Amino acid sequence: MDLDAFYASELDAHANVLAATREAVREPFLRLVEVCAGAVAAGNTIIFFGNGGSAADAQHLATELVVRYKSERDPIRALALTTDTSTLTAIGNDFGFDDLFCRQLEALARPGDVAIGISTSGNSENVIRALAAARRLGAVAAGLGGGGGGRMRDHADPFVIVPSDDTARIQEMHITLGHMLCGALEAGRP
Repeated sequence: MDLDAFYASELDAHANVLAATREAVREPFLRLVEVCAGAVAAGNTIIFFGNGGSAADAQHLATELVVRYKSERDPIRALALTTDTSTLTAIGNDFGFDDLFCRQLEALARPGDVAIGISTSGNSENVIRALAAARRLGAVAAGLGGGGGGRMRDHADPFVIVPSDDTARIQEMHITLGHMLCGALEAGRP
């Protein structure tokens, strides 16, 4: 393997997806920020969830809001549905993996909350079921996706779709956009 060529190729691929994302997601991203800012101002909660790397992103972003992103400020109500191993394993065992997030939303989400499902493919059944549950509960069902958006297109609004089919590049953009969301929400907090 030519490591120099690999190094350049990976950074070029990242830069290309970044440029495409910048052009493609401005409007849905700004709507996501507005929806989340309204929820935060009303004392509601931002709830993140996803599988695998997206589960890690959910945890990461919820932590940035609760603790701090860049500056000292009051905490922002946020949580990740990916962190409680007892709940996750009980739901998986008793109800099945497809109900992993919707069951938690049914217990925790309230009208006015924002439920943000994260899925690089947009086809994760447990994310889709959770978004449907969020809507039933009166929460905003939002999402971060990739490629063509998958089945999440019918369940998430606002829905920020990274224009790439490369999972790694989509995840890189999700964390960048997530950090941007945290920065925007933090800027509005004392």
